Amino acid sequence: MVTIALVDDDKNILTSVSMALEAEGYTVRTYSDGASALAGLSQQPPDLAVFDIKMPRMDGMELLRKYRENHKTPVIFLTSKDEEVDEILGLSMGADDFIRKPFSQRLLLERIKAILRRADAAQESDDGQAIIRGKLRLDPMRHSCTWDGRPVSLTVTEFLILQSLAQRPGFVKSRDNLMDAAYDDQVYVDDRTIDSHIKRLRKKFKEVDEEFDAIETLYGVGYRYREQ
Repeated sequence: MVTIALVDDDKNILTSVSMALEAEGYTVRTYSDGASALAGLSQQPPDLAVFDIKMPRMDGMELLRKYRENHKTPVIFLTSKDEEVDEILGLSMGADDFIRKPFSQRLLLERIKAILRRADAAQESDDGQAIIRGKLRLDPMRHSCTWDGRPVSLTVTEFLILQSLAQRPGFVKSRDNLMDAAYDDQVYVDDRTIDSHIKRLRKKFKEVDEEFDAIETLYGVGYRYREQ
C-alpha cells in the first residue's frame, strides 16, 4: 500500500485529511511538528509527504531542507501565506507542488494522485533502458542519475525534466513541453516553476562538476540538452 506522511500542527487538518486519504486506500502517518516528522520520516520514508509550512519546532521549509539531504520522496507544501517568495523558495529547495489554504480535500487528493503517477512514470522510459549522454547516465527503472560516475540526487520532477531534455539532445524544449513532461494535465504551473527546477538541476550538477554546462538556455524559447 502507498504510504503518505502528513505533517501539520492543525489537528483538524490532520484528522480530516487522514480520513479522506485512508478512504482512498492510502496508509497515513501523521506528525504535528517538523522536528518529530524529520525523525519519523528518516526512519521510515513514505511514498509521498505533505508538509505545512508554518509549524512549531521546525517549519516546513527547514524540514524539507534537512529531509532532502538524504531522501527524494515527493513533497507537497501546504501554505496559508500569500507571499510569492515562499513558493519560489520551496520549489528551489525541491518541493514538487504547492497547495494554498484553505483547500478542498478533492484538490489535494487529485494532486497526490498526479504526483504518484509522475513518480511511476519516472521509473519508465520508452524502452526501459538507461539514457546515456556523455557523462550523464539516467536509469528510469531505478530512478538513479550519475554524472561522470558520481551520483546526483534528483526529485521526481527534476528527473522527469532532465529525462525529457536528455532524450533528444540538441532539440529545444519549450517550457510548455517540459511542463507536459513533468506535470499531470490537471496541475497548473507557470514558467517560473520550470525555471526554478532548471536552476536547481544546474546547481546539483555543478556540485559534482563545476564545469557542468549540459543544459542550455535559449532565451525566449526554452531549454535544450547540449549534444555531446
